[in-house]
Amino acid sequence: MSSTNTFSSYGSVTKAFHWLTALLIFTALPLGWISNNLAHAIYDPTIPTTEADIAAASQLFSLHKTVGVTVFVVALARILWAMTQTKPGLLNAENKPEAFAAETVHWMLYASLVLVPLTGWTHHAATEGFAPILWPFGQNLPFVPKSAYLAEVTAGLHWLFIWVLVGSLALHIMGALKHHVVDKDSTLRRMLPGRSEAPEPPKQTHSIAPAIAGLAVWIAVLAGGWSMGIFSDHSSQGIESAELEAVQSDWQVQEGTLSITITQLGSPVTGTFAEWTAAITFDDPPAPGLAGSVDVTVAIGSLALGTVTDQAMGADFFDSGQFSTAQFDADLFKTDAGYEARGPLTIRDKTLDVVLPFTLELQDNSATMLGELELNRLDFDIGAQMPAEDSLAFAVNVAVELTATRGE
Repeated sequence: MSSTNTFSSYGSVTKAFHWLTALLIFTALPLGWISNNLAHAIYDPTIPTTEADIAAASQLFSLHKTVGVTVFVVALARILWAMTQTKPGLLNAENKPEAFAAETVHWMLYASLVLVPLTGWTHHAATEGFAPILWPFGQNLPFVPKSAYLAEVTAGLHWLFIWVLVGSLALHIMGALKHHVVDKDSTLRRMLPGRSEAPEPPKQTHSIAPAIAGLAVWIAVLAGGWSMGIFSDHSSQGIESAELEAVQSDWQVQEGTLSITITQLGSPVTGTFAEWTAAITFDDPPAPGLAGSVDVTVAIGSLALGTVTDQAMGADFFDSGQFSTAQFDADLFKTDAGYEARGPLTIRDKTLDVVLPFTLELQDNSATMLGELELNRLDFDIGAQMPAEDSLAFAVNVAVELTATRGE
């Protein structure tokens, strides 16, 4: 059997691409469906989650993503190979409507095989998540930022394109079975492994009309997605956060970031709190000693923690429905090595004395502060149902960066 195509038959390379693609698709689709159902249960804060549930969902999602990336690579290779090959003629070319439909479906399939894994891969790169692609080439994509909005849009497009893929695949399979069972021609047999005798197709010409029809379908699909709100920004919606009152402060925070980094299944996931206040008094003493105080209030519901945000708000974690804020009341000290904030930190209904070391750059009436400390989540009953580190590490890194100016 020849490795290349002829006008009447498919070569071995084309056949290998075809059946490898089919195997990958019928592996990725059920993996995605099962893992997505598990993820919905994990993300729902009302459903208790065990470490085994998270581990299972992560493993299945990782397999799904890895197979999806493989589909993308194989699809590109298949398209490049097809561009170098003779295209076998349609055996029913004289049936114009059927031939037009078959070629349109082929265009839809080729586009789906690229767009479905590409949108899934982009979603993975844009979000903070816990299910890595199982390969050594990194988890990010060039020019794809970490963005909640981009992750949301690409997730919606991925879902939409999957249905296009499933529909195109169903039409493709039904067409092949119709040729084999009803027409009893060699359309299906000439794609089966091994050598098959196929008749010479009738003379025919190919137009761009099926490609245009396929493009029109994609435009209609995107228009339908737009009407469903796929392109709307819902990234800031969801769990309500506490409304924080304005505070009186000698130093006014001009800009700042308060973030936490957890480690889930060995991968770091970083999130930030959008709403927090800080009432600061500070006078830099000439020698080590008391320098001021700070009173920080954090709206727990304003946390964005990638794909696990909703899970983090659940009763076994921050329980934002019952404990809407966290509090840090500290005295500020100048030390021989730098500066420290020392005082009680309250998360949920637990209070623990902590020390936050920080650096401080003072210039006239402006100050830039960088601080970082490590907490143990179990000290605050965070993830108490996960007493081991199999899926969620004990250590939580807290980092704060701000610029403040002294008020008159």
